[in-house]
Amino acid sequence: MIENLNKQDIQSDVFVPTYDANRSIVDVKSYVRVVECLKKWDRLFFYKKQDKIIKAICKTYSCDQYECIHAYTLFSDGNVAMKLSETYGIPYVVAIRNTDVNDFFRLMPHLRGRGIEIMRKASAVFFLSNAYLDQVLKKYIPAKFHDEILQKTYIIPNGIDDFWLNNSIVQNKSIDIKNGVKLIYAGRIDKNKNIPTTQKAMALLSDRGINTTLTVVGKVEDKKEYLKILKDKRTKYLPAMPKEKLIDEYKKADIFVMPSFTESFGLVYAEAMSQGLPVVYSEGQGFDNQFEEGSVGFHVSANDPKSVADGIEKVINSFDAIREGITINARKFNWEDIAKHYVAIYHKV
Repeated sequence: MIENLNKQDIQSDVFVPTYDANRSIVDVKSYVRVVECLKKWDRLFFYKKQDKIIKAICKTYSCDQYECIHAYTLFSDGNVAMKLSETYGIPYVVAIRNTDVNDFFRLMPHLRGRGIEIMRKASAVFFLSNAYLDQVLKKYIPAKFHDEILQKTYIIPNGIDDFWLNNSIVQNKSIDIKNGVKLIYAGRIDKNKNIPTTQKAMALLSDRGINTTLTVVGKVEDKKEYLKILKDKRTKYLPAMPKEKLIDEYKKADIFVMPSFTESFGLVYAEAMSQGLPVVYSEGQGFDNQFEEGSVGFHVSANDPKSVADGIEKVINSFDAIREGITINARKFNWEDIAKHYVAIYHKV
C-alpha cells in the first residue's frame, strides 16, 4: 500500500513499535522505522504500552511536519493517533480489523468506550468489509452515534501482490466429479484456519457421492493442529512455498476452501480467485459481502461441517457460472486503484 501511495506523491513514514526488532515482519525500508520501545509483557497493560509508543514516536519524528496520521488498527494504533492529534492538531484516519473486533471489542469491555471515542474523533474510518462494519455497529456502538460514524466510513478491501493479477488466468476446465474434486488451502497451519472442519465436510460429501481431496500448503504454527490434519488420508500437506510455486498448486486445484473462525480480510481468497478458483469463505468475517453471494463462491458457518459441505457442493453445481467472471472480479484487489481511493480521502481530510 505504501509503495503505491509513494507512486502517487504521498510521502509516508511508517513507525513499527516492537519488543524485538528481529521478530518484526515488516521490511525495513527508507520510510520504515522499526523501534524497540516495548517489553514483551507490555501488551498486558494497554495504557502503559500506549505511553511508551507515543514517547518513542515523538523521539523518532518531528511530528508537527505531518498533515495526516493513518492508524492501521483502531485500538493499538488509533489511540496513539488520537493522542498525537490532540497534541499536534493533525487529523487522523483509522482502520478497524480482526483484532479490534474479535479481541478488543469482544473481550475487553473496559476499552469499548475508548474505541468509540477514537472512531468519533477520527476524520475517516475504514473497514475491510461490510461484514465487520455491521458487526461493530450492531454489537458495540450505541445507536445515537451510528449516523455520525457512517458519514465518514469507507469500505476499502486490502489489495494483493501484483504478481497474482499479472499472472491471472481463466480456468477453462470443468469439475470432473467422477475423478474427484480437488480442494486447496494455503496459509498458516493453526486452529483459527479451521482445516479439520473442512476435512469433516469432505467426509459428509463422500456420503453424498462426491469424492474430494485436499491440498494444504503452509507454515506449521501449531504442531498439534498439523498432526491432526495429517490423519485424514484424503489430505496432502506441502510446506510453505514462494508464490511462484504456489501458483502452480492453484492451477491444479478446483476450489479454494478456508472456513476461518476469524479473518480481517483473507488475501488468499483473492489470490486464489486470480487463478480462476471459486472460494468457500467464512460467514460474517472480512471477505464476506465483498461480492454478491454465489458470484465468486459461497459463505459458510465456520462451526458447522455440514455448512462447509453445502458450500462446496453449491460451488460444484455453479462452477461454470462462477468461473466465467471470477478473474475479472479479482481486479477489485488491485493496489494501485485502492491507493487512489486512499489518496482522495487523504486530500479530503
